[in-house]
Amino acid sequence: MLSRTAENLYWLARYIERAEYLARTIEATLRVTALPSAYVGQTNEWDSALQTAGMNFGFHAKQEIADEESVVEYIAFAPDNPSSIRNCIEAARLNARSVRTALTGEMWDTINGAWLELQSVWSNGTKSREQLARFLRFVQETSLRFDGSAYRTMLRNDAYWFSRLGLHLERADNTARILDVKYHLLLPQDEHVGGPLDYYQWTSILRSVSALTAYHWVYRETLKPWLIADLLILNDTLPRSLASCYGNLVRNLDQIGVAYGRQGAAQRHARGIRNRLEHSHIDDIFQRGLHEFIQEFIADNNRLGEIIGKQYLI
Repeated sequence: MLSRTAENLYWLARYIERAEYLARTIEATLRVTALPSAYVGQTNEWDSALQTAGMNFGFHAKQEIADEESVVEYIAFAPDNPSSIRNCIEAARLNARSVRTALTGEMWDTINGAWLELQSVWSNGTKSREQLARFLRFVQETSLRFDGSAYRTMLRNDAYWFSRLGLHLERADNTARILDVKYHLLLPQDEHVGGPLDYYQWTSILRSVSALTAYHWVYRETLKPWLIADLLILNDTLPRSLASCYGNLVRNLDQIGVAYGRQGAAQRHARGIRNRLEHSHIDDIFQRGLHEFIQEFIADNNRLGEIIGKQYLI
């Protein structure tokens, strides 16, 4: 496979995953801000949404106050925001066009159909919360349809493996960034936990990664910060956990290595991160420092992206 084709497939999957994550972030923030002020507390949830999306510096370079209208516009529709949902879907379609023959018909129809259907939304914006909710749900459903089409229709060859690399690398980054922004809520406190503010803040974390139901299935307890961190970091049965993402990254990199008859730095680096996650315990992570652990993971994850780029995509 040409490195350019591999790069297009890799970034196609990353952009689709990023668009879904941004839609989930906005949706979770809307849920929290719709609560009475006594439940929300004093934090600015829209500024938190910008930090979670990694867009706070770009936003505040243009605007001072982070409110619902300006943040939703910037994250979802702003043409000058490289990672807005609009630009993610447009970039995904551009990459898909470049590798049209490497995609199945179902995958192309999903991307192209979503891009065509969303043209009117991008030009007119969303006039009400109901319209915004429909738009966010449509973005999430587009991602689910694309992912399902890839899983059910693609040959298990290098095209499939490179697209999975992009998906799982982006997914790991997204989950880690949520934890990094919200880590202060997950720190163990001597005081009583479980108040209304705690509950809705922690619920928003789980909703951002579509893991609220999974949490109750796994732990069968009320929301507890150390269990939330354990689920999102170490539980490899949750598709969006860091451990699950790296299990998949290692498997797909190994498949590429076998197909091309050569292992490299990407395989070694991914195995190192996976082994560190497998031998970690949530108590040790909190004792060492959750924030420091997440920061190190984000740096290692970014490093893996750079290594994959140098090894395969250039």
